[in-house]
Amino acid sequence: MPVLPHLLAALTGGSVRIVDLTAPLSAETPILELPEQFGQTARFELEEISCYDDRGPAWHWNNFRTGEHTGTHFDAPSHWVTGADEAHIDAVPPAALVAPAVVLDVTDRVAENPGHLIEVADIEAFVDRHGELPAGGWLLCRTGWSARVSQQEMINNTATGPTSPGMSAECARWVAEESPLQGLGVETVGTDAGAAHSFDPAFPCHAFLLGNGKYGLAQLQNLDQLPPTGAVLVAAPLKIVGGSGSPARVLALVED
Repeated sequence: MPVLPHLLAALTGGSVRIVDLTAPLSAETPILELPEQFGQTARFELEEISCYDDRGPAWHWNNFRTGEHTGTHFDAPSHWVTGADEAHIDAVPPAALVAPAVVLDVTDRVAENPGHLIEVADIEAFVDRHGELPAGGWLLCRTGWSARVSQQEMINNTATGPTSPGMSAECARWVAEESPLQGLGVETVGTDAGAAHSFDPAFPCHAFLLGNGKYGLAQLQNLDQLPPTGAVLVAAPLKIVGGSGSPARVLALVED
């Protein structure tokens, strides 16, 4: 029996809904902040070319400028030095862009401690309750951080530096080397915790996952609309030749 007509009927009839996990992309979109001695990513900029005027009487279009890792974005393995010999964003296989997803909810712990770190035991407890992690799938970490929409709120600088939730180094290593997953998705500005510069290794989600040919998704929204298991994620980055990543439109298909 053909599958796609049934999927289209489910989408039209509402038994399968589409959840947009993408943050709006504008000049106000929060961006990564690095120490000032390093190169910095560009904020999103939109430049009007014409808008039904003497520059183009019948059309509206714009130029834009931004960093590859601005807003909701897809990290290719080549983004990190450990993945320097791995795929650029244009070489990520299409099959990786449509994959199952599970949602690990730690919002209660992040509400108590904004620097909360997810451990391997948390994932093992999830597996005990919901079943095995999907091969070639995504682990989406729901922290509630997407409610923070300003630069200050997203980075959350405190007396000890940037403070936001993420994974411990051991958990990142486990996801990269021992789990069947293809990638990690988060609500924060990047896949690592705010304090990950001080971990061993530094920025372990980047170092371990990208170094093992896996992927990252950052600045996701609306994870509260997804079930713990059963969603299908569609992540569509731009096919930038030689790119280390790209802003992406990320959708989830959810069967009600």
